[in-house]
Amino acid sequence: MSAQTIRFYEREGLLPPPHREANGYRRYQDGAAARIHFIRSAQAAGLLLSEISDVLKLRESGQAPCSHVESLLDEKLTAVRARLRELAQMEDQLVALIDSGKDVDPMSCSESGICDIIPVN
Repeated sequence: MSAQTIRFYEREGLLPPPHREANGYRRYQDGAAARIHFIRSAQAAGLLLSEISDVLKLRESGQAPCSHVESLLDEKLTAVRARLRELAQMEDQLVALIDSGKDVDPMSCSESGICDIIPVN
């Protein structure tokens, strides 16, 4: 992970500001690496940084954020399933257009329709 990403996480409040050594180097707390790994894993699961921040705030306040995380993940799963349905419909439409396009003679396409494979509604 780049230093730029770590500093971004600091600016966004996802990582606590590190202690500065006399030479200006940052010294992170022991749990910083695990926290960064959690942030990256949560992003990979589809959580937004604002949602991750809320989870971290719950943990910092002494609450177990598991039910909140489960709720967020349920929302993400619902959205993914809806998108998959949309993509399946698009796939069907594309297959139908490609199949119908096989019968189209490019020489018979009208200029007003641009391309007869894609119908103008």
